[in-house]
Amino acid sequence: MPRKYFRKYLPDPDVVLAKRWAAPFRPWLGHPNLWHLNRRSVPGAVAIGLFAGLVPGPIQMLAALLIAIPCRKNIPVALIVTIYTNPFTIVPLYILAYEYGKFLLPGEHAPFNASLDMGWGHFIEALLALGKPLGVGLLALACTLAALGYVASSCAWRAWAVAAWRARARRRKARA
Repeated sequence: MPRKYFRKYLPDPDVVLAKRWAAPFRPWLGHPNLWHLNRRSVPGAVAIGLFAGLVPGPIQMLAALLIAIPCRKNIPVALIVTIYTNPFTIVPLYILAYEYGKFLLPGEHAPFNASLDMGWGHFIEALLALGKPLGVGLLALACTLAALGYVASSCAWRAWAVAAWRARARRRKARA
């Protein structure tokens, strides 16, 4: 990953920790891995963000924050990755989770019927009526996305590092 490119967009930890609202949280937010981009903290943060993105309700970022701190993974990356769930993607993701849950659970289940013209109240009622397949599917999909995200970001980080090493070797060879 191009750390120099992303570093200019990430908040400075000293500036964040100097805020008055952050004073009670300084002991937990002071670990370097929570703010630095490295090969251990970024893939874990991607996995946390992908997992927390499927937490029901509008608390995905809070869930990502609460998971990233004790796991010592990059907080900004974990928070940004949760944005993959938005009003445009949440319905297809929940349909996918329901189908995944139906696949994992044996038995007969009701079809997922969601239309774009239904209000939030009716949508939540429809979700609650789906029950077990949706709950199991959400958890399974969150774990699957987290594992795939971890592996993909680790491989991307490794590929970037190898490319940088090779480019550096070519520059050294050209100078010699």
